[in-house]
Amino acid sequence: MSHLQIFNASGSSPALSPLSSDDPERIRELLAERGIGFERWPARVALAAEASEAEILAAYAPEIARVRTTGRYPTVDAIRLSPDHPDRDALRRKFLSEHIHSEDEVRFFVEGRGLFCLHIGEEVLQVLCETNDFLRVPAGTQHWFDMGSAPRFTAIRFFDNPEGWVAQFTGDPIAERFPLLP
Repeated sequence: MSHLQIFNASGSSPALSPLSSDDPERIRELLAERGIGFERWPARVALAAEASEAEILAAYAPEIARVRTTGRYPTVDAIRLSPDHPDRDALRRKFLSEHIHSEDEVRFFVEGRGLFCLHIGEEVLQVLCETNDFLRVPAGTQHWFDMGSAPRFTAIRFFDNPEGWVAQFTGDPIAERFPLLP
């Protein structure tokens, strides 16, 4: 189930979240107030365990076409991580460092889950994205991502940059103060 928690970003450790919701409509509203896009789309295809990136993209061609009609995200790929992925620890460390992008970060989770942490002003919003979640984080938003110590997710990623995922790390250790996935 999708989940949103909002913390105060200041202080040496976060207090209990003053706001928490599992209601997708409430999550959408709260994120929209902060310029973040959140929708629930049906992940309508059960993917084979050995499905390739091309097979994942083909399975979700209608959803990809829907996003591409906006003209904003010409580049698309799929990322799939499982607990036995050989680079899972290095990838987790990289994604856990606060960073920004010069473009929107857009993800459609078709399997599994991941935790997006958005540092907006004096707040940190933790958005637990699960299967069926479509998230759009605007360019320049400080954030980090946690896939957990035993990741299991498949997400379709949309880019306006043909180079794909390009991050500019902020050097702020804020991510170390907030809860992570197990």
